[in-house]
Amino acid sequence: MSDQNSETMPIDPNVDPYGCLGMVRNSDGSITRLQEPLVPVDTSNDLSHLVFTKDISINSSKNTWARIILPRELLHSTTNTPKLPLVIYFHGGGFIVATVDTPVFQGLYASIASEIPAVVVSIEYRQAPEHRLPAAYDDCMEALHWIKTKPDELLSNHADFSKCFLMGTSAGGNVVYHVGLRAAESWDNLKPLEIKGLILNQPFFGGIERTQSEVRLVNDNMLPPIISDIMWDLGLPEGADRDHEYSNPMVGIESNPNLFDQVKLLGWKMLVTGCDGDPLIDRQVDLVRVLKELGVQVEGSFTQGAYHGSEVVDPLKAKEFSLLVKELISHV
Repeated sequence: MSDQNSETMPIDPNVDPYGCLGMVRNSDGSITRLQEPLVPVDTSNDLSHLVFTKDISINSSKNTWARIILPRELLHSTTNTPKLPLVIYFHGGGFIVATVDTPVFQGLYASIASEIPAVVVSIEYRQAPEHRLPAAYDDCMEALHWIKTKPDELLSNHADFSKCFLMGTSAGGNVVYHVGLRAAESWDNLKPLEIKGLILNQPFFGGIERTQSEVRLVNDNMLPPIISDIMWDLGLPEGADRDHEYSNPMVGIESNPNLFDQVKLLGWKMLVTGCDGDPLIDRQVDLVRVLKELGVQVEGSFTQGAYHGSEVVDPLKAKEFSLLVKELISHV
């Protein structure tokens, strides 16, 4: 992915949705990737000097890997510095675009690591449609087991495995939801990794019936419903529609009212964030309402005047989000 320059005109997603995603749709329904979508990267508040990063392979046969990000000052400390909370992060991209290495995510990693402070591990998972869901969930569960069985020395030396949080943005928030449910059921097999909370940042959910916010923001320039539809069409299992439980969490909850019993038993806290400029906000608000009705320890943080993905584009929004997460972590 290249930095957007002043001569690059972004493609209108409502006019050329596949082009906006850096791909073309072939007559047989397959896609051809042309490039990563261009997203402006604000370098005016570069925090890269505050953190140290290291990339580690998880499963070479799947080409899955992780980037470890931690405050640089930890490496130069001469005192017995306490270990930091461990934040396992899942990136966005609608399951079909973006990677751990996509430039727009780097500022958020650095903000989380330096503001909380925390050790961040960003997980690379396989993309759809070449690898449809649940491939991403499987890869991220495998990553949790990799972290607990083969920790890099940066993790064993600086990360507090007893204070772990799963965090994700957009599609990554969807991953947190589904992987979190899996992890709750197998929590004993993940020790010494102890998850304390799930953080869903503008989570990517869908459904066949349009919500009021999706209708209101039908021509949104960041994530209009037509783009979400394409992402779900390419990401869900073959033949599934947007009311599949991977897309629509209400379907899974309605079919299994006890779905969150283990999350409640473990005492995990959940945070769901969103904003009124995101077409997905109604789905996010509804999820918080239903989880509260089920007795889950969940808080919703919904703001005005922002847009989908603002935390990974705007450094000030990234800092605001990092401080919100810091507040949650400090009370666990």
